[in-house]
Amino acid sequence: VQLQASGGGLVQAGGSLRLSCAASGRSIRSYGMAWFRQAPGTEREFVTVISRSGGNTYYTDSVKGRFTVSRDIAKNTVYLQMNSLQPEDTAVYYCAASNVVWSSLRDKNAYAYWGQGTQVTVSS
Repeated sequence: VQLQASGGGLVQAGGSLRLSCAASGRSIRSYGMAWFRQAPGTEREFVTVISRSGGNTYYTDSVKGRFTVSRDIAKNTVYLQMNSLQPEDTAVYYCAASNVVWSSLRDKNAYAYWGQGTQVTVSS
């Protein structure tokens, strides 16, 4: 599967953005689909994941209640709706796909397929 992330940009604190991850080559129903992010000088960190069925999601604590992951099977696309953005959300956001078990899907090493990243910058 090939992944193409888009939708990043510059936004003021408190604003919103929606990221998209368009997949090609295989249906996203075959994968757990996740978003990770990486700020300068830090390791890539888990943000959220949606299961192959779409029935389960998981969020890192810092984004719970602000971010929502969803998918559109017809468009073979996964979305990340980000509300109430804060400067600490500034990072390059990556989408990723994995076909390993659900319990491992917070680990970046479980993901074989990655998009190219999209920059999100939140100004204070």
